[in-house]
Amino acid sequence: MVDRVVERTDGTTSERVTETASAPGGTTVIERRGSGAGLIIGLAVLVLVVIGALFLINQNNRENVKTDAITEAAKDVGGAAKDVGSAAKDAGGAAKDAAKKAE
Repeated sequence: MVDRVVERTDGTTSERVTETASAPGGTTVIERRGSGAGLIIGLAVLVLVVIGALFLINQNNRENVKTDAITEAAKDVGGAAKDVGSAAKDAGGAAKDAAKKAE
């Protein structure tokens, strides 16, 4: 049957070696099991990457909203300047007409 069983662990991986010599040439069965710490660390890193990506995308969207607001404000200022220019031109024309009538 089983001639020898050796179990070792290093805190992360456990190993069990079972040797049977009753069969011709002997049989050795080696079982290795990890603790799964690598999987947990990998998942934690993945979660951090996803959170970081969402933060950067959200910040980029906020910058776009700011840029759009500034662009709209600049357009409004440009439209107001045109209105002021038109009003000044009309006032200048009216003053010219009044001066001609006064002559």
